[in-house]
Amino acid sequence: MAPPILKLDDVFLSFGGTPLLAGAALQVEPGDKICLVGRNGSGKSTLLKIAAGLVEAQSGEVFRHPSSTVRYLEQAPDFTGFKTVQAYAEAGLGPGDDHYRVTYLLSHLGLTGEEDPQNLSGGEARRAALARVLAPEPDILLLDEPTNHLDLPTIEWLEGELQKSRSALVLISHDRRFLEKVSTATVWLDRGASRRLDRGFAHFEAWRDQVLEAEELEQHKLGKAIEREEHWLRYGVTARRKRNMRRLGELQTMRTQYRGHKGPQGTVQATVSDAQESGKLVIEAEKITKTFGDRPIVAPFSIRVHRGDCIGLVGPNGAGKTTLLKMLTGQLLPDSGTVKLGTNLEIATLDQKREDLNPEETLAHYLTDGRGENLLVNGEQRHVTGYMKEFLFQPEQARTPIRNLSGGERARLMLARIMSRPANLLILDEPTNDLDIETLDLLQEIVAGFPGTVILVSHDRDFLDRTVTSTIAPAVPDAPDGRWIEYAGGYSDMLAQRKGAIDERRKAEKAAERAKPQEAAVSAETAKGKGKLSYKQKFALENLPKEMAKAEAEIAKREERMADPSLFSKDPTTFNRLAAEMEKFRDSLTKMEEEWLELEMLREELEG
Repeated sequence: MAPPILKLDDVFLSFGGTPLLAGAALQVEPGDKICLVGRNGSGKSTLLKIAAGLVEAQSGEVFRHPSSTVRYLEQAPDFTGFKTVQAYAEAGLGPGDDHYRVTYLLSHLGLTGEEDPQNLSGGEARRAALARVLAPEPDILLLDEPTNHLDLPTIEWLEGELQKSRSALVLISHDRRFLEKVSTATVWLDRGASRRLDRGFAHFEAWRDQVLEAEELEQHKLGKAIEREEHWLRYGVTARRKRNMRRLGELQTMRTQYRGHKGPQGTVQATVSDAQESGKLVIEAEKITKTFGDRPIVAPFSIRVHRGDCIGLVGPNGAGKTTLLKMLTGQLLPDSGTVKLGTNLEIATLDQKREDLNPEETLAHYLTDGRGENLLVNGEQRHVTGYMKEFLFQPEQARTPIRNLSGGERARLMLARIMSRPANLLILDEPTNDLDIETLDLLQEIVAGFPGTVILVSHDRDFLDRTVTSTIAPAVPDAPDGRWIEYAGGYSDMLAQRKGAIDERRKAEKAAERAKPQEAAVSAETAKGKGKLSYKQKFALENLPKEMAKAEAEIAKREERMADPSLFSKDPTTFNRLAAEMEKFRDSLTKMEEEWLELEMLREELEG
């Protein structure tokens, strides 16, 4: 086993009250790919800052190998003194590092390097910071939420970079799929202490549940032991005084241990407040378009959203996801086309920028809209502190300003607010940002079981696969041109359908290329030998248009059936059969069109 290049042992840190870290440990060896997991507020980011040397622990051992280089991904990069992003990223390089790597990273992260750091958006700042820490290829990389504000293509590229990187890695992320693909070990920070699993995140949740079950069993055994000792104390035969005092002391120790046991943090318990049922047709968009300058954001796009649908919007940053979402919900008028909203709609929105939050407002004031101490949830009056507990907030936080909350706590607070409002249409724009795994689980259950309609924008592939019934994505993923396509199922289903369509198209193109020389040769021989079309050719020329029309009708029938977003989830066998039949009709139609065109050209040549 290689000696550690970073070691934290028995780390203690408290800001008053319950210690944030109490006996936490972290050991990093060369080549490790460790994911650091735990509930929001468990101290993950603080432990990472201690490892980076940005925060000092009150006690415990902190060792960094003197020859090892460490890079930490800052949440709020300081661009002071840098005129360009390129200069900022290159400042992270050490002697002998490759300056070309900065250019390579910036290009893959969607930056030119010439941008003014003072004018960057939050997402662009995160990309610049990523380029700065990745460029030197340090011995240890400490990454706190590296995927926040990144789109799916960039997240998948980053996965590949980290997988092949020689740097040891410690990362915090809410993205399950990302953690599963990158990590080879897991450190779980829970109630101030840490536990290590020498396997990737894919195995974490089953292991965590086993640990908690064993802990609960031990606590149960301790309770039974206390009962036995108390029974002996009351009814047992009196023994020597010293022995009695020893057993009495042991009983007192067991009682203290039992009462002092702090169980795992609870789970969020919540449901969306029921609203009046909306009409069956929630949204009907007909050939809507939107262009900004010379750039098409939405080419003619049509969709029908029915009650009960859960639709995911995916695509690279800047593709127009939020623009399309606003058009579908009536917040933005299309340049052309129409959008009709259904009846009885009550909309609840979670905005990715958290613009609804006033940092000076208290939690209680935000949840009640300043209307006293109570709020109405599902027709029932609830005290605000009781409602807050369901979202893991303490009663004393009711008077806390929102500015003191972490990113995860702010996301939970917004969830608490929208779930208290009656709604039958949920609009969720990047709802998974900053949420811990357990809260994500709850959000998935809420979305999957919501009786109304949900439209969400997300870069979280696992969340999409677990919740949505259909996925809207750009027709050209790498270079969006305004065309959008709706696919049945989640993100993985969309990729499979897209790949299948590409493979079928390539097969058809190859078959057509092989057939053209043969058909051309036959046509030429016929023309030379007879000087006119054969009876068979004439018959084909007259009847092919009718056959093509039939094929088009069959394709249209299947397209209409497959347009039902619920078909794939309810009957995947029928959906796949219809897709296969449709591809056969399309291949047949392509061949008939090519044959008719060649015959028509031959006829014109002979008659001319």
